[in-house]
Amino acid sequence: MRKIIHTAVAVMVFAVGGVMLPASAAPAPSGVEMLDPEVNPRDRDAIQRGAKSFVNYCLGCHSVKYLRYNRLGQDTGMPDDLVEEHLIFGEQEVHDLMLSSMDPEDAEAWLGMAPPDLSLTTRVEGEKWVYTFLNGFYRDEDATHGVNNLLQEGTSMPHMLSRLQGIPEPVYADDGETVVGVQIPEGAGGTLSEEEYLEFTADIVSFMVYAAEPIRADRERIGVWVILFLIVLTVIFYFLKREYWKDIH
Repeated sequence: MRKIIHTAVAVMVFAVGGVMLPASAAPAPSGVEMLDPEVNPRDRDAIQRGAKSFVNYCLGCHSVKYLRYNRLGQDTGMPDDLVEEHLIFGEQEVHDLMLSSMDPEDAEAWLGMAPPDLSLTTRVEGEKWVYTFLNGFYRDEDATHGVNNLLQEGTSMPHMLSRLQGIPEPVYADDGETVVGVQIPEGAGGTLSEEEYLEFTADIVSFMVYAAEPIRADRERIGVWVILFLIVLTVIFYFLKREYWKDIH
């Protein structure tokens, strides 16, 4: 009986891991510290703020092709009229997918490649990777757009949030060549303080985590109750077995 119980417990632990753990993250380059946005998938306010920031600063180039505006509104408690007022620009409707208006050919001509769809980026790369990327731009006069990135050397993406953050300078390792961090020179910051910018980009990551898996909060909530049910059911079955087999030697 002990083997059965141990097996049941192992299965439930494995199930809890599948319910609660995030997707695996892409590794960071040697010496680069990954930042943690501490995303809470149940924080509707952070998702709403992140969605607004994403629309204003990212949607011009990057689509989220698996998410509709009205689904975002339903999941975060925003009625359609507020979604239309704060998140939709141009001729798109509230039931439309969140698609960029940029023509792929124009994007390739301007940036060297068409900006990728970001629907599943946090699932593929991990939320820490995305957060570190948004906070990893640094000045590089030899780069196409005058900036480079800690996690994606030679990136073709401009620093679209430089007005908010400023343009950081690189921090080098002991070898004097390897960039392992960034820092804002005193007096050279943008319109947001360093702390405010970290919160701003954390909200964008919160939205992207939600967009990659809108059902995540419900999955985690329901998953906990399912595991508790299985635990109770295992205890009931154990005592039921003892009752049936108590007279058998």
